[in-house]
Amino acid sequence: MTLGIHAYIRMNGNGKEAVKFYEDALQAENLGVQTYGELPENPEFPLPEEAKDRVIHAQLRINNTFLMLSDIFPGQPYQTGSQVDIAILFDDVEKSREVYGKLLVGGEVLMPLQETPWSPSYGQVKDKFGVIWQLSTNLD
Repeated sequence: MTLGIHAYIRMNGNGKEAVKFYEDALQAENLGVQTYGELPENPEFPLPEEAKDRVIHAQLRINNTFLMLSDIFPGQPYQTGSQVDIAILFDDVEKSREVYGKLLVGGEVLMPLQETPWSPSYGQVKDKFGVIWQLSTNLD
């Protein structure tokens, strides 16, 4: 079942500042901030020092909806004004796979579905219209 669709903002290294700003401006509840440095080490993909303090995932609750955000990885292209994606939450891994596959038709994989610290099934796809979708499963 689809739990909801929410805005997902990509920042350029100032994600922690943005979390504090939106907490205050929107009277949001901070549900958690994780950094790239908190990920398990991967010898095949060493983490550059400048990435360690960047936000890989943050979630704020504003009443009955959510605002999510992360920093881009150092070196990725960034253009102000195009940093909002659509995050879609599911309560079932199979449903996330189904929707991911459907959104992928005519589109491209940005990140394959995989387990992350915040989701048993998370991935990113750009659909055939150029819209970026971040799919995540929440089993709580």
